[in-house]
Amino acid sequence: MSEVIVKLRENGPIVIKGPITLIDYQGNEFDLTNDKGNVALCRCGQSANRPFCDGSHKTNGFCALETALRP
Repeated sequence: MSEVIVKLRENGPIVIKGPITLIDYQGNEFDLTNDKGNVALCRCGQSANRPFCDGSHKTNGFCALETALRP
């Protein structure tokens, strides 16, 4: 089984690498086939292709700097 890695990009999307299934609120599965082997999900809310990132965060002033707590 392949590992799934979820990364929060600084001032950008949530990037998921690895085999996942993404399902909408009605139970429909999104087509996740792409050449990169990962999925970028919008966090800024301005993407024209939601739930996927289209790069809108680069021009709309979105700021997200969450970090994990260190032990």
